[in-house]
Amino acid sequence: MDQAALRTLLEEVRDSQVSPEQAMHHLRHLPFEDLGFAKIDHHRPLRLGMPEVIYSAGKTPEQVADIFVRMAEHGTSVLATRADREKFEAVHARVPQAEFYPASGCIVLRRNGEKCGRGLVVVVCAGTSDIPVAEEAAVTADLMGNEIEQLCDVGVAGLHRLLAHRDILSRARVLIVCAGMEGALPSVVAGLVAAPVICVPTSVGYGASFGGLAALWGMLNSCSPNTAVVNIDNGFGAAYLASMINQL
Repeated sequence: MDQAALRTLLEEVRDSQVSPEQAMHHLRHLPFEDLGFAKIDHHRPLRLGMPEVIYSAGKTPEQVADIFVRMAEHGTSVLATRADREKFEAVHARVPQAEFYPASGCIVLRRNGEKCGRGLVVVVCAGTSDIPVAEEAAVTADLMGNEIEQLCDVGVAGLHRLLAHRDILSRARVLIVCAGMEGALPSVVAGLVAAPVICVPTSVGYGASFGGLAALWGMLNSCSPNTAVVNIDNGFGAAYLASMINQL
């Protein structure tokens, strides 16, 4: 839809020739913005409820900054994942309000702090080495308007550390559980709660963990029926799904 077609649509809405619902249907399919090296889908929030996210790995600092600026100019919150400090500094030079989370490599611009989730999302990680993935999940879920609690270093090597937080676990509407090694923690958590548990295998562990494959296979074979599994180290994907569940 070009600018002339958009003007025609807006005039039709004004003249009551189409309903607001019909107008929204058309607006959902407006074209992307072509930067040459990237095509920014500015209307993804209308379709999916969350702006497009910048996956920074493999992009130059200048490319990340250009995309970030163009998205910021549209007035939405912006999230870039898997960034480093060099890429953050390129973004921050042009968008000073941007924040950086060095553990996870997330760059965030918050436009609206309103909470729209219906309950609590709890992000759990088995060990301190899992924090980068857990932080990516927590930052994403927070940006999507959810109330967040984080529990760190509560793995199965010392279950008393997990059980000390039974009150928080019981209040969760959705849980995200990140674990490497053998990936046992999500099954334990799922056996304690009446809520969906999104399992995130992490690439943490010695050689036989095969870069997270052992945790992935263990989680896929969980005997707890209230679990679902995302890809290795995919804290972002887990948080996106958790937010959709929490906002139903």
